[in-house]
Amino acid sequence: MRRVAITGLGVVCACGNAVEEFWQSISNGRSAIGPIQTPACTSLKFTNGAEANSFDPLQYLDPKSAAQLDRSVQFAAAASKQALTDSGATIVPHRTAVITGCAIGGKPSEDESYRQLYAESRTRFNPLTIPKIMANASASWISMHFGITGPCYNISTACASAGHAIGQAFWMIRCGMADLAVTGGTEAPFALGLLHAWEAMRVVSPNTCRPFSKDRRGLILGEGAAMLVLEPYDHAIARGAKIYATIDGFGMSSDASHLTAPSAEGAAHAMLAALADAKIAPADVGYINAHGTGTAANDATESRAIRTVFADPPPVSSTKSMHGHALGASPALEAVATVLALHHGILPPTANFTEADPECLDDVIPNVPRIAQVELALSNSFAFGGLNAALLFRR
Repeated sequence: MRRVAITGLGVVCACGNAVEEFWQSISNGRSAIGPIQTPACTSLKFTNGAEANSFDPLQYLDPKSAAQLDRSVQFAAAASKQALTDSGATIVPHRTAVITGCAIGGKPSEDESYRQLYAESRTRFNPLTIPKIMANASASWISMHFGITGPCYNISTACASAGHAIGQAFWMIRCGMADLAVTGGTEAPFALGLLHAWEAMRVVSPNTCRPFSKDRRGLILGEGAAMLVLEPYDHAIARGAKIYATIDGFGMSSDASHLTAPSAEGAAHAMLAALADAKIAPADVGYINAHGTGTAANDATESRAIRTVFADPPPVSSTKSMHGHALGASPALEAVATVLALHHGILPPTANFTEADPECLDDVIPNVPRIAQVELALSNSFAFGGLNAALLFRR
């Protein structure tokens, strides 16, 4: 079994269009949540989101290519280019894997096709409509653009998608199935039909995202992509690569209970599986990047799960309070935030926090970042359908 290093990172989201910009925002507790700007998405009961408004796909793609790709794939293209440039690794095509997480696929493109059909009575669509909306479009684009011919697929497990993708890529490198992996997640949920569906669930906050705060009122949707480059630790050392952190463990579980209500037992099983995979004790973990959606049920349930696993819980924070809930891409954004926290020795805060909730954890790093040299950190992702993923990183 090989140790697995993270040597490249790439990010596009509301908090920034590059890793350093993202980190400056996250590490200083600056929330990027604000009024929704997407023109078609303003007739909603909720008004705020975390959009990547300053993202320009033409910085990464020529005009023709950009027009042929859904926004979700544009995000993935930018993040993957950033990550591979950052890594400087040499791609050996058949020994490189691409594993992405995208839960909903090209919703903006799909929404536009339905608008044309029902509002304009069009019956002839763009011939690229299907390739634009398929959930695996980002994985396929990365594979084709970089000439990668090894394992390539997308995982769609709702809000745990990128967590499962990163974990699978980690196991592939560790066991020798691949010598390099591009992995992470992407999502572009700001499409009117999808937002109305979220509105109907009554879990979106009318103001902002306040994870673990007593007055929390729901999640705030976000968008973007984050990609990581993984390779064997010995390979990275041999070529003198910058190593941000290592991945030491990955755990999964299924609640097998309720379609939308979270389960403390299921979440605890995923965390315990990650710890067992890494062969470490709970007491060794110094920080947890929580799933922390800001909903009443999730935050209290995750707190119970963490208390089940950890006799003395470490500091916990939710970066969704800043970059929003980017659905299947959230685990990738949070993985990058966790890796950078270990790399820089700064734990990002839970922004927008106002008042402690006795049902939640005691130390959620409220509002202000914390300087701390932490050796091991856990990143949690729990999805509708009861699908759970936990990733364990080492400084």
